[in-house]
Amino acid sequence: MMVTVSEVQTEADFEEVAPKKAWTQVAMDLSRKQPLGVFGLAIVLAMVVAAALANVVSPFNPLQEHFDAMLVPPGTDSYLLGTDEFGRDILSRLIYGSRTALLVGFVCAIVGSTAGLVLGVASAYFGGLFDLILQRVLDVFMAFPLIILALAVVATLGPGIENVMIAIILPFVPQCARVVRSNALAIREIPYVDAARALGFSNARIILRHMVPNVMAPYLIMLTTFLGQAILLEASLSFLGLGVQDPIPAWGLMLTNASEFFEGSPWVAIYPGVAISLSVFGFNLFGDAVRDTLDPKLRSR
Repeated sequence: MMVTVSEVQTEADFEEVAPKKAWTQVAMDLSRKQPLGVFGLAIVLAMVVAAALANVVSPFNPLQEHFDAMLVPPGTDSYLLGTDEFGRDILSRLIYGSRTALLVGFVCAIVGSTAGLVLGVASAYFGGLFDLILQRVLDVFMAFPLIILALAVVATLGPGIENVMIAIILPFVPQCARVVRSNALAIREIPYVDAARALGFSNARIILRHMVPNVMAPYLIMLTTFLGQAILLEASLSFLGLGVQDPIPAWGLMLTNASEFFEGSPWVAIYPGVAISLSVFGFNLFGDAVRDTLDPKLRSR
Protein backbone atom coordinates (compact mmCIF):
# COMPACT_ATOMS: atom_id res chain seq x y z
CA MET A 1 0.00 0.00 0.00
CA MET A 2 1.33 3.41 -0.95
CA VAL A 3 1.89 5.86 1.90
CA THR A 4 1.63 9.56 1.19
CA VAL A 5 2.89 12.37 3.35
CA SER A 6 -0.61 13.83 3.70
CA GLU A 7 -2.00 10.54 5.04
CA VAL A 8 0.68 10.02 7.65
CA GLN A 9 0.47 11.33 11.17
CA THR A 10 3.67 13.21 11.84
CA GLU A 11 5.58 13.44 15.09
CA ALA A 12 4.25 16.98 15.55
CA ASP A 13 0.68 15.63 15.56
CA PHE A 14 1.50 13.36 18.47
CA GLU A 15 3.22 16.18 20.32
CA GLU A 16 0.02 18.21 20.11
CA VAL A 17 -1.95 15.34 21.67
CA ALA A 18 0.62 14.66 24.39
CA PRO A 19 2.86 17.72 24.71
CA LYS A 20 6.18 17.26 26.43
CA LYS A 21 6.71 19.01 29.70
CA ALA A 22 9.38 21.67 29.91
CA TRP A 23 12.16 21.00 32.41
CA THR A 24 11.16 24.09 34.40
CA GLN A 25 7.62 22.74 34.71
CA VAL A 26 8.97 19.36 35.80
CA ALA A 27 11.06 21.10 38.49
CA MET A 28 8.01 23.02 39.75
CA ASP A 29 5.93 19.85 39.88
CA LEU A 30 8.72 18.10 41.73
CA SER A 31 8.91 20.76 44.45
CA ARG A 32 5.15 21.09 44.85
CA LYS A 33 4.05 17.47 44.62
CA GLN A 34 7.18 15.71 45.83
CA PRO A 35 8.50 17.39 49.00
CA LEU A 36 10.35 14.20 49.94
CA GLY A 37 12.03 14.33 46.57
CA VAL A 38 13.22 17.85 47.28
CA PHE A 39 14.55 16.66 50.63
CA GLY A 40 16.41 13.85 48.87
CA LEU A 41 17.81 16.33 46.36
CA ALA A 42 19.01 18.52 49.24
CA ILE A 43 20.92 15.55 50.68
CA VAL A 44 22.47 14.84 47.28
CA LEU A 45 23.47 18.48 46.79
CA ALA A 46 25.00 18.59 50.28
CA MET A 47 27.10 15.55 49.39
CA VAL A 48 28.20 17.13 46.11
CA VAL A 49 29.18 20.38 47.82
CA ALA A 50 31.08 18.55 50.58
CA ALA A 51 32.94 16.46 48.00
CA ALA A 52 33.76 19.46 45.80
CA LEU A 53 34.97 21.58 48.73
CA ALA A 54 36.60 18.79 50.73
CA ASN A 55 39.93 20.62 50.78
CA VAL A 56 38.21 23.65 52.29
CA VAL A 57 35.69 22.20 54.76
CA SER A 58 37.75 19.24 55.97
CA PRO A 59 39.37 20.11 59.34
CA PHE A 60 42.28 17.66 58.94
CA ASN A 61 44.14 15.69 56.32
CA PRO A 62 42.16 12.42 56.08
CA LEU A 63 45.37 10.39 55.76
CA GLN A 64 47.24 12.07 58.62
CA GLU A 65 47.70 9.79 61.62
CA HIS A 66 47.77 11.15 65.18
CA PHE A 67 49.13 8.36 67.39
CA ASP A 68 48.65 10.53 70.47
CA ALA A 69 44.90 10.80 69.72
CA MET A 70 43.80 7.29 68.80
CA LEU A 71 40.09 6.43 69.31
CA VAL A 72 39.34 9.85 70.77
CA PRO A 73 35.59 10.25 71.51
CA PRO A 74 33.54 12.79 69.50
CA GLY A 75 33.86 16.42 70.55
CA THR A 76 37.30 15.98 72.13
CA ASP A 77 40.41 17.98 71.19
CA SER A 78 38.90 19.57 68.07
CA TYR A 79 37.81 16.17 66.71
CA LEU A 80 34.11 16.77 66.13
CA LEU A 81 33.29 13.13 65.33
CA GLY A 82 36.28 11.58 67.07
CA THR A 83 39.17 9.62 65.61
CA ASP A 84 39.75 6.06 64.42
CA GLU A 85 42.28 3.45 65.54
CA PHE A 86 45.13 5.33 63.81
CA GLY A 87 44.14 8.74 65.16
CA ARG A 88 42.72 9.88 61.81
CA ASP A 89 39.90 12.40 61.98
CA ILE A 90 36.61 10.64 61.19
CA LEU A 91 34.84 13.77 59.93
CA SER A 92 37.62 14.45 57.43
CA ARG A 93 37.56 10.86 56.21
CA LEU A 94 33.78 11.00 55.83
CA ILE A 95 34.01 14.18 53.75
CA TYR A 96 36.71 12.75 51.49
CA GLY A 97 34.86 9.44 51.41
CA SER A 98 31.94 11.23 49.78
CA ARG A 99 34.23 11.82 46.79
CA THR A 100 34.75 8.08 46.41
CA ALA A 101 31.04 7.36 46.83
CA LEU A 102 29.93 10.01 44.32
CA LEU A 103 32.64 9.07 41.81
CA VAL A 104 31.60 5.43 41.83
CA GLY A 105 27.90 6.29 41.97
CA PHE A 106 27.81 8.74 39.07
CA VAL A 107 30.25 6.88 36.80
CA CYS A 108 28.55 3.51 37.28
CA ALA A 109 25.02 4.89 36.99
CA ILE A 110 25.74 6.98 33.88
CA VAL A 111 27.81 4.34 32.05
CA GLY A 112 25.52 1.45 33.00
CA SER A 113 22.26 3.20 32.12
CA THR A 114 23.67 4.71 28.90
CA ALA A 115 24.94 1.34 27.72
CA GLY A 116 21.54 -0.12 28.57
CA LEU A 117 19.86 2.70 26.61
CA VAL A 118 21.92 1.94 23.50
CA LEU A 119 21.38 -1.82 23.70
CA GLY A 120 17.68 -1.50 24.51
CA VAL A 121 16.90 0.86 21.64
CA ALA A 122 18.99 -1.14 19.16
CA SER A 123 17.38 -4.40 20.23
CA ALA A 124 13.85 -3.01 19.84
CA TYR A 125 14.48 -1.23 16.56
CA PHE A 126 16.33 -3.96 14.64
CA GLY A 127 14.54 -6.94 16.21
CA GLY A 128 14.88 -10.34 14.62
CA LEU A 129 17.89 -12.54 15.33
CA PHE A 130 19.86 -9.64 16.82
CA ASP A 131 17.14 -9.00 19.38
CA LEU A 132 16.81 -12.71 20.18
CA ILE A 133 20.54 -13.26 20.79
CA LEU A 134 21.00 -10.04 22.75
CA GLN A 135 18.06 -10.76 25.06
CA ARG A 136 19.36 -14.25 25.82
CA VAL A 137 22.75 -12.78 26.72
CA LEU A 138 21.06 -10.27 29.01
CA ASP A 139 19.07 -13.11 30.57
CA VAL A 140 22.33 -14.72 31.66
CA PHE A 141 23.40 -11.58 33.52
CA MET A 142 19.96 -11.06 35.05
CA ALA A 143 19.84 -14.64 36.31
CA PHE A 144 22.28 -13.70 39.09
CA PRO A 145 21.41 -11.40 42.01
CA LEU A 146 23.07 -8.03 41.64
CA ILE A 147 25.45 -8.38 44.60
CA ILE A 148 26.44 -11.94 43.61
CA LEU A 149 27.33 -10.88 40.08
CA ALA A 150 29.31 -7.90 41.38
CA LEU A 151 31.17 -10.13 43.83
CA ALA A 152 32.02 -12.61 41.08
CA VAL A 153 33.37 -9.91 38.78
CA VAL A 154 35.48 -8.11 41.39
CA ALA A 155 36.78 -11.40 42.77
CA THR A 156 37.95 -12.28 39.25
CA LEU A 157 39.45 -8.89 38.41
CA GLY A 158 40.84 -8.13 41.87
CA PRO A 159 40.25 -5.26 44.31
CA GLY A 160 40.53 -1.61 43.33
CA ILE A 161 38.21 1.23 42.48
CA GLU A 162 38.40 0.64 38.69
CA ASN A 163 37.47 -3.03 39.04
CA VAL A 164 34.69 -2.13 41.48
CA MET A 165 33.21 0.19 38.85
CA ILE A 166 33.27 -2.57 36.23
CA ALA A 167 31.66 -4.99 38.68
CA ILE A 168 28.84 -2.52 39.41
CA ILE A 169 28.29 -1.40 35.80
CA LEU A 170 27.80 -4.91 34.41
CA PRO A 171 24.62 -5.72 36.41
CA PHE A 172 23.15 -2.28 35.59
CA VAL A 173 23.33 -2.69 31.81
CA PRO A 174 20.76 -5.51 31.38
CA GLN A 175 18.35 -3.93 33.86
CA CYS A 176 18.23 -0.64 31.95
CA ALA A 177 18.27 -2.38 28.55
CA ARG A 178 15.15 -4.36 29.41
CA VAL A 179 13.20 -1.33 30.59
CA VAL A 180 14.23 0.80 27.60
CA ARG A 181 13.51 -2.01 25.13
CA SER A 182 9.94 -2.43 26.38
CA ASN A 183 9.27 1.26 25.78
CA ALA A 184 11.12 1.36 22.46
CA LEU A 185 9.07 -1.55 21.09
CA ALA A 186 5.91 0.51 21.39
CA ILE A 187 7.54 3.59 19.86
CA ARG A 188 8.80 1.57 16.87
CA GLU A 189 5.20 0.92 15.80
CA ILE A 190 4.04 4.56 15.95
CA PRO A 191 3.05 5.88 12.48
CA TYR A 192 5.59 8.70 12.35
CA VAL A 193 8.41 6.14 12.64
CA ASP A 194 6.88 4.26 9.69
CA ALA A 195 6.65 7.55 7.84
CA ALA A 196 10.33 8.25 8.46
CA ARG A 197 11.20 4.86 6.98
CA ALA A 198 8.94 5.49 3.98
CA LEU A 199 10.66 8.83 3.36
CA GLY A 200 14.02 7.08 3.23
CA PHE A 201 15.53 8.30 6.50
CA SER A 202 18.57 6.33 7.68
CA ASN A 203 18.36 4.00 10.68
CA ALA A 204 20.74 6.23 12.65
CA ARG A 205 18.55 9.29 12.04
CA ILE A 206 15.35 7.48 13.00
CA ILE A 207 16.92 6.11 16.18
CA LEU A 208 18.50 9.39 17.28
CA ARG A 209 15.61 11.71 16.36
CA HIS A 210 12.56 9.56 17.05
CA MET A 211 13.46 6.60 19.27
CA VAL A 212 15.98 7.90 21.80
CA PRO A 213 14.14 11.15 22.77
CA ASN A 214 10.99 9.16 23.52
CA VAL A 215 12.69 6.73 25.90
CA MET A 216 14.51 9.38 27.93
CA ALA A 217 11.93 9.24 30.76
CA PRO A 218 12.57 5.56 31.66
CA TYR A 219 16.29 6.16 31.09
CA LEU A 220 16.35 9.01 33.63
CA ILE A 221 14.34 6.96 36.11
CA MET A 222 16.80 4.08 35.87
CA LEU A 223 19.73 6.50 36.13
CA THR A 224 18.54 8.02 39.40
CA THR A 225 17.72 4.57 40.78
CA PHE A 226 21.19 3.26 39.98
CA LEU A 227 22.89 6.12 41.84
CA GLY A 228 21.86 4.90 45.28
CA GLN A 229 22.41 1.26 44.35
CA ALA A 230 25.95 1.97 43.13
CA ILE A 231 26.91 3.71 46.38
CA LEU A 232 25.52 0.84 48.44
CA LEU A 233 27.27 -1.77 46.28
CA GLU A 234 30.60 0.06 46.49
CA ALA A 235 30.29 0.25 50.28
CA SER A 236 29.39 -3.47 50.44
CA LEU A 237 32.35 -4.52 48.32
CA SER A 238 34.72 -2.28 50.28
CA PHE A 239 33.35 -3.70 53.54
CA LEU A 240 34.20 -7.20 52.28
CA GLY A 241 37.73 -6.10 51.42
CA LEU A 242 37.16 -6.34 47.64
CA GLY A 243 36.70 -2.65 46.93
CA VAL A 244 38.69 0.47 47.69
CA GLN A 245 41.86 -0.28 49.63
CA ASP A 246 43.33 1.53 52.62
CA PRO A 247 44.37 4.33 53.10
CA ILE A 248 41.91 5.80 50.52
CA PRO A 249 38.90 7.15 52.46
CA ALA A 250 35.83 5.03 51.70
CA TRP A 251 32.78 4.55 53.89
CA GLY A 252 32.58 0.76 53.50
CA LEU A 253 36.27 0.41 54.25
CA MET A 254 35.85 2.56 57.37
CA LEU A 255 33.16 0.15 58.57
CA THR A 256 35.45 -2.82 58.07
CA ASN A 257 38.30 -1.24 60.01
CA ALA A 258 35.91 -0.23 62.81
CA SER A 259 34.35 -3.66 63.33
CA GLU A 260 36.83 -4.80 65.99
CA PHE A 261 36.58 -1.52 67.92
CA PHE A 262 32.78 -1.21 67.90
CA GLU A 263 32.24 -2.43 71.47
CA GLY A 264 34.54 0.12 73.10
CA SER A 265 34.42 2.89 70.48
CA PRO A 266 31.06 2.64 68.68
CA TRP A 267 31.37 6.04 66.97
CA VAL A 268 34.05 4.63 64.66
CA ALA A 269 31.39 2.49 62.96
CA ILE A 270 28.26 4.55 63.58
CA TYR A 271 29.22 7.61 61.53
CA PRO A 272 30.24 5.76 58.33
CA GLY A 273 27.04 3.70 58.60
CA VAL A 274 24.96 6.87 58.95
CA ALA A 275 26.74 8.42 55.94
CA ILE A 276 25.98 5.37 53.75
CA SER A 277 22.35 5.20 54.89
CA LEU A 278 21.75 8.92 54.46
CA SER A 279 23.27 9.06 50.97
CA VAL A 280 21.32 6.03 49.71
CA PHE A 281 18.18 7.42 51.36
CA GLY A 282 18.64 10.77 49.61
CA PHE A 283 19.22 9.25 46.17
CA ASN A 284 16.25 6.91 46.59
CA LEU A 285 13.92 9.72 47.60
CA PHE A 286 15.05 11.82 44.66
CA GLY A 287 14.78 8.86 42.27
CA ASP A 288 11.24 8.08 43.45
CA ALA A 289 10.23 11.70 42.90
CA VAL A 290 11.70 11.71 39.39
CA ARG A 291 9.88 8.46 38.59
CA ASP A 292 6.54 9.77 39.87
CA THR A 293 6.97 12.99 37.90
CA LEU A 294 8.06 11.48 34.58
CA ASP A 295 5.87 8.36 34.58
CA PRO A 296 2.53 9.27 32.89
CA LYS A 297 0.57 6.62 34.79
CA LEU A 298 1.80 7.76 38.20
CA ARG A 299 1.51 11.44 37.24
CA SER A 300 -2.16 11.01 36.30
CA ARG A 301 -2.94 9.73 39.80
